[in-house]
Amino acid sequence: MKRLSCLASPVVLALAACTTAGSDAAPKSASAASTPGPSTAPENPYPSTYKAYPGVPTVIRNATILDGEGGKIERGVVFLSGGKITAIGGPETPIPADVAVFDGTGKYVTPGIIDIHSHLGDYPSPQVEALSDGNEATGPVTADVWAEHSIWPQDAGFGRALANGGVTALQILPGSANLFGGRGVSLKNVPARTQQGMKFPGAPYSLKMACGENPKRVYGRKGRQPSTRMGNMAVDRQTWIRARDYQKKRAANKEQMRDLSMETLADVLEGKILVQNHCYRADEMANVIDMSKEFGYKVTTFHHAVESYKIADLLKDNGICSAMWADWYGFKMESYDGIRENIALVHNAGACAIVHSDDENGIQRLNQEAAKAIAAGKRMGITVPEEIAWTWLSYNPAKAMGIADQTGSLKVGKMADVVLWNGNPFSIYTRPERVWIDGALMYDANDPKRRPVSDFELGQIGAGDTK
Repeated sequence: MKRLSCLASPVVLALAACTTAGSDAAPKSASAASTPGPSTAPENPYPSTYKAYPGVPTVIRNATILDGEGGKIERGVVFLSGGKITAIGGPETPIPADVAVFDGTGKYVTPGIIDIHSHLGDYPSPQVEALSDGNEATGPVTADVWAEHSIWPQDAGFGRALANGGVTALQILPGSANLFGGRGVSLKNVPARTQQGMKFPGAPYSLKMACGENPKRVYGRKGRQPSTRMGNMAVDRQTWIRARDYQKKRAANKEQMRDLSMETLADVLEGKILVQNHCYRADEMANVIDMSKEFGYKVTTFHHAVESYKIADLLKDNGICSAMWADWYGFKMESYDGIRENIALVHNAGACAIVHSDDENGIQRLNQEAAKAIAAGKRMGITVPEEIAWTWLSYNPAKAMGIADQTGSLKVGKMADVVLWNGNPFSIYTRPERVWIDGALMYDANDPKRRPVSDFELGQIGAGDTK
């Protein structure tokens, strides 16, 4: 595991990541990203270079298995080989003699946790201005920027999310200062020298959008539009009008200059890029749904979404997920009417519920956040079994990120992204004992050599050199 010395670690500025106002630089319009050249964009200019770490055929036996899609097996057996889940069964399943065997008696096996909302690498540790790269707060429309171009793989948060939280994949999003914040990217939580070495193979891009207080505050106090919620909607709609025009010209092969913002938005309109929309209030989410129908795109997920419980039926009918906290609310006016029962109520209505972090510390205990949501639901009479609740942590986020065909559940043929917990993962006393990504053992609590440490954490050479 020599490559563990190169581990990247995710760190989120929590609310700062979502509300940072950025500099007071002159406004930059979406068209300012225009560059000379043909109208046809390269198909994949920054491809994933991810390669799975080597693993060995492995069996975990006698564990309680939560398969991520609502299934549960007592004293179950999971086989990992060639980077994939190759078999899963009950206690009677025969075990070959030539495999590494881990006893899971009294323990749980789950798919790795997937955090759909993270800023690790873009707001890394240490939290200093020089490393604050998550919000391009120079104009309300910055669909031209890509979060991956800010990611610092040496962020120690990646390793902590792996070792303390069992997080095997995560989506890195721009912050929410802007209405159109830019492209987000999905990563495998492995050590790599570059973000492309972490980039989840085959995952679609996302577009981070935001509504509500953040954009109107950031630009309103600069005396610019938007400064109100109606201004938010007006700028959104005008931008989508431009994007549709760009899309039509591109489809007709009409000569036009490349425009990075419009390329991203045209791809959204064509269903190639998924919309991840920061939005707290129910009325604003309903407005955004109507706007998406006006311009012919789909919202994949509302993030934070503390009032999702008020429109859970609407979210279900439109096939929109909600990525939520267990009990973060009331810290600003648009989060005032949040309740602890939000996740359970959304789930109980048949809508897609996800537990997310938006925080470098919270990402290390998403399992406990889910446990709090289970308890809040139980207090109001909604019982969510543990095997169902795990869908909030793996399968539902994988679905909302467009990668559920590859990961998010323990199904034969899927990536062997697996966590062996040293007890019930919904207990505050439980931690990951071992974590596999694509069948490679990336963390072992019993082996110091398999505890990820980034180069940044290893210390500095020539610390007295000020050049």
